[in-house]
Amino acid sequence: MAETVLSFVLRQLLTFLHEEGRLLGGLRPEVQFIMDELEQMRAFLREAEAREEDAQPTLQQWIKQVRDAAYDTEDILDEFVARFARHDATGFYGSVRRIFSSIKNLRARHRVASEIQSIKSRIESISAGHQRYQSEYGISAQASNSLSAVNDTTWSYSRDDALLVEEAKLVGIDQPKKHLISELLKGDDYQLKVVSVVGMGGLGKTTLVKKVHEDPEVRRHFPVRAWVTVSETCDFQFLLKDLIRQLHEAGKKPVPRWIESMTTTQLKEIIKDFLQQAGRYAIVFDDVWDVEFWNTIKFVMPESSRGSRVMLTTRKVDVASASCIESRGLVYRMKPLSFENSWILFCNKIFKGNSCPGHLMDVAKGILDKCEGLPLAILAISGLLALKDVNRTEEWEMVRRSLGGELEGTGKLDRVKRILSLSYNDLPGHLKTCLLYTSIFPEDYEIACIRLINLWIAERYVEWREGISIEDVAWGYFSELVNRSLIQVTRVFYEGIPQYCRIHDLLRAVILLKSREQNMVTVTTGQLMTWPSDKVRRLVVHSGSSNNTQHHQQRRNYCFDHLRSFVTVGSRNPLLSKMLLSEISRSSKLLKVLDFGGQNRVEEIPNEIFNLFHLKHLDLWGTRMEIVPKAIGKLQHLEYLNLGNTGVRELPMEILNLQKLRFLEVYQLVDSSDDDYGAHGFKAPSNMGRLLALHKLSCIDASSGSAILKEIGKLTQLRELRITKLRREDGKVLCSSLANLTSLRELSVQSIGKGDDHEIIDLNHHHPSSSSSSLFLQFLRMLVLRGRLEKMPQWVAHLHGLVRIDLDWSRLRGEEDPLESLQHLPNLSKINFRGSYQGEGLCFKAGGFLKLKWMYLKRMEGLRWMRVEEGALPRLRELFLQQLPLLEELPLGIQHLIHLQRLSLYEMSSQLREKLLENQKEESEDYRRIAHIPEILIGYYTDDRKWRHRNLWAEKKKTYNLS
Repeated sequence: MAETVLSFVLRQLLTFLHEEGRLLGGLRPEVQFIMDELEQMRAFLREAEAREEDAQPTLQQWIKQVRDAAYDTEDILDEFVARFARHDATGFYGSVRRIFSSIKNLRARHRVASEIQSIKSRIESISAGHQRYQSEYGISAQASNSLSAVNDTTWSYSRDDALLVEEAKLVGIDQPKKHLISELLKGDDYQLKVVSVVGMGGLGKTTLVKKVHEDPEVRRHFPVRAWVTVSETCDFQFLLKDLIRQLHEAGKKPVPRWIESMTTTQLKEIIKDFLQQAGRYAIVFDDVWDVEFWNTIKFVMPESSRGSRVMLTTRKVDVASASCIESRGLVYRMKPLSFENSWILFCNKIFKGNSCPGHLMDVAKGILDKCEGLPLAILAISGLLALKDVNRTEEWEMVRRSLGGELEGTGKLDRVKRILSLSYNDLPGHLKTCLLYTSIFPEDYEIACIRLINLWIAERYVEWREGISIEDVAWGYFSELVNRSLIQVTRVFYEGIPQYCRIHDLLRAVILLKSREQNMVTVTTGQLMTWPSDKVRRLVVHSGSSNNTQHHQQRRNYCFDHLRSFVTVGSRNPLLSKMLLSEISRSSKLLKVLDFGGQNRVEEIPNEIFNLFHLKHLDLWGTRMEIVPKAIGKLQHLEYLNLGNTGVRELPMEILNLQKLRFLEVYQLVDSSDDDYGAHGFKAPSNMGRLLALHKLSCIDASSGSAILKEIGKLTQLRELRITKLRREDGKVLCSSLANLTSLRELSVQSIGKGDDHEIIDLNHHHPSSSSSSLFLQFLRMLVLRGRLEKMPQWVAHLHGLVRIDLDWSRLRGEEDPLESLQHLPNLSKINFRGSYQGEGLCFKAGGFLKLKWMYLKRMEGLRWMRVEEGALPRLRELFLQQLPLLEELPLGIQHLIHLQRLSLYEMSSQLREKLLENQKEESEDYRRIAHIPEILIGYYTDDRKWRHRNLWAEKKKTYNLS
């Protein structure tokens, strides 16, 4: 994957020449030559790497040489900058220092010049190989720039895989098939309707659509049908000719003989004329990769098509959506098989429908877990296991342990690797790098999305774009990988903001193989291993235990001179991590990323860390640090500093030297067992407003008075701001500063105090009628107010972009109903109320909260009743009620919440709990009102303070057939 590395390094070199080129002096032409030569090789590499697996060893070795030369060039220049870019002092003393440094470093400059010359010689030699292989393989740079990077052999494998799924008589397909047939047949409209089936490779999309397309009822309804395999490498003219042949054969008309000599435009006219005269038709475009394909082919389809249908299969959400928008069609997201259906498919393939032997049950389930409902993987692995002796458990156990390694073979599992690799190969270079970087996380690990985003930025995988913040660009990359079904979002923070994600186990195995090919990441779990001979560039420590002596011996085999990143992920071996940190801080002068989050036994970091000139990302979340040394000011390239959940309560003045700092988080939870009580912030230096690059500031202690709040008003690039210990009298100053923060997306304000003892938050100092009202917090998406409120701020009702609001300990009186100012906010999708209302009742009125999906009400001791009018909360999916001791009845009108998926009742009144669990008959009115809700959870403490958690339908679902 040298092309991916090369693209990344070329971006780095371009940035270097722009920002630090003045330091090179006479060496600048040499570096420019290296860049030019690498740029010429890049296009050839894209095509050559698609053939690498089948190529001669000499080409594979050449590709490795290019990758290593690119890496070494980056290393040399970074070393150069670290040594010579520090001496920017001015005046007499600055001149003396520069002269002294020039004399002192003269020998070092000669060494750098020599190394650059050496790299230039290597590049010249590699370039000669480039010309030779370009001629030998018949690849031109122009041809390499085509959209495709996948050869015909690879594509034939993917079609074979579709047939493999077809042969298996896939289970679990009946319900999706019925649903899609219903969508095709329903409605009397005469407009063309498009149905798109989207999902990751290997889910069985082609199989499902083929079953639908060939269903007898569909065949009767649509007399003219065609199936067109598009693929990533389709020849558009060939595709049009194939479609013409199929349509004419289906219509029992002779195929025009002259189509071979026609232009693309003429071919499209023939198809459109045919379809206008034909009866109802159904056309399938299987495996569409590009929105542009649909934008081209759609003009062939007549607008008024007598109720005709088009179906697409694709791996990309944007393709599916684009094809359905105009026709108001259906986007059907293909889901993995359930474990039950996976087990049936697994046993059908291996045991011919018989049950699995008892001695293989555990290992078989372990293998199946890794398939995660992917039919292609289940069939391929089943085919492999069918060849194993069922009486030898150790053979099956070996497959389970080495499943990732099995993908490197050439048997049935190689099919899985190839079809999953298609999605990877289709990615542009910058997204390939970002996806490969996910290999730093362990198997089955739930990845915090914001952590991944910030690591991408720190590693310089995200390109700066004019007029767009770097965070937005990175989130765009993330969304693209989600849309391509390569990353799965598992939890959302609030609407539109993913919180956690993961990678399918088998896709991760493919990513690991490709990451290993280019020496991208070195992972240790603390177990015995052989260190790679390549230079370690990114070292990741996963959880694991080890023998300390063993690691002391292994440590000497590390080559840390070229290390760029040191990351710990869930490591529970603090001795190993601390030892590595000490070693790295002494020998790794090029380190850019140090992510030590979660190491709760670490109390300080080595002083050598503050000499790392290139350090951009320092994550010390969850450590036991209490004091930040003044030396932090030496890290002038630092952009990310995370001291969240530490004991740090004050930052030194030297923090103001970090003019590139973009992310600053420092806090400690007030109550580590309950985040309802918020966090302690940090006391900031008096001139905090000098950190003009800040995008996130959390959590700043405002108890020192209005001066610090005025400083916040200078940070006009802020997108996230969290303030603690706000005094009532400082509310006016805060509102004045907030008026300057026109880019703010998230705001959290906490007053002095804890729980019921919070001081009043007074933010009623900006009036919606003022001339600047349209600009006040216009981009705010999340608002958290933690503290007493006499009344809701007037401007909240005008936050039309607000998606989530949290009110904690507001203690609003009955006459200050919080729902009044919120119910008509057009984008509000999530509400959290904790101790926020003292009234007896809440009424959700018809036409209110039209977008709300999640609502959490907690610790409202006076609440006696809730009412939902018909037409209110039409999209509510989850209702969470906790610690409402006086609420003795279910919310009136709960039957109107037809989209409610989960009702959670935790620590409620004993009367309500007994009604639902014990005293009421199953045919009671209460049960009838909630019978439509799929999941109802009841949690409570028993008299002896033991926690009980019950699913109501576990006992009732047979009566109501709610399974």
